[in-house]
Amino acid sequence: MSFDEHIDLASAKSGGVALFANDEFFAGKENLLQPGRGVFIHDKYTENGKWMDGWESRRKRVPGYDWCLIKLGLPGRIHGFDIDTNHFTGNYPEHAAVDACVAAPDATPEQLNGPGTTWTELLPISQLQGGSRNLFPASNGERWTHVRLRIYPDGGVARFRVHGEVGPDWDRLLAAGGPLDLAAVENGGVAVLANDMYFSHRNNLIMPGRSANMGDGWETKRKRGPGNDWVIVKLGRPGHLNKVEVDTNWFKGNFPDRCSLEGAWIPEGAPTDYLMSRAIDWRPVLPEVKLAAHKQHYFEQELIPGGPYTHIRLSIYPDGGISRLRLWGTPAGMQA
Repeated sequence: MSFDEHIDLASAKSGGVALFANDEFFAGKENLLQPGRGVFIHDKYTENGKWMDGWESRRKRVPGYDWCLIKLGLPGRIHGFDIDTNHFTGNYPEHAAVDACVAAPDATPEQLNGPGTTWTELLPISQLQGGSRNLFPASNGERWTHVRLRIYPDGGVARFRVHGEVGPDWDRLLAAGGPLDLAAVENGGVAVLANDMYFSHRNNLIMPGRSANMGDGWETKRKRGPGNDWVIVKLGRPGHLNKVEVDTNWFKGNFPDRCSLEGAWIPEGAPTDYLMSRAIDWRPVLPEVKLAAHKQHYFEQELIPGGPYTHIRLSIYPDGGISRLRLWGTPAGMQA
């Protein structure tokens, strides 16, 4: 799996916040964390100049660099960065660097920029190309909560992605009690493989909240031959399931006719190819059930006892779109 296949830990959709930028004269820092790659509107201007869908500082006439502090919506281990200069061609930064730190969720910009915060450089000063996704892997295995993007000397960045693995605070989650969505991205769930993502990405299935529109889900192309579509979710922690939600929100003329769930215990670190192996003993969790358009479906009594499972396979028949999948359960080793 390439690093940019991992979840974007900084996405605004996942709670990421651009806390402070030393300069945002032309365009605001909050644009960095928005969906997509940014748009360009030819004749749109503000009182400060050309409107741009990104973060853009003014032309620097003194030594130094510009920087932006970002709170990750999903703290975790960082595998790489996407510094996207889309639409910035004559005004992109020549170089960029990224630092990371561990701080309290309510840390202020003053605290983050003060002597009490230790920053670790994850990406040294690196050259950027204009109008491009600039992809940089990172190999540090620590859990981080905040990052700092530095640009040299100034200019514009359309989007900034921080790809990695979510690192949940399991002590806090378990202490809180109550049901846990073991598939939720904030609890470490990952949609690791799907046979088809023609219209939208598999990871949308496990994102927070209900979907905003039809594009905020997992949707496959129309199937013209035999078979069905499927997606495999790795649970944030192995467990037993006791309640399932399959949400077809916004899918009205393209929802699947039916779905089913199976579970398996798969060793940690198994390669992606192994997930398609016939050696995996997939056990039934939810038999085939009918689905309806634009609806939250809940299943409890229909579930077949079993597990614990590390992975769940959702099969849809024959094709279509699911906006969210919730898998509530009890982590292995705990009392139900």
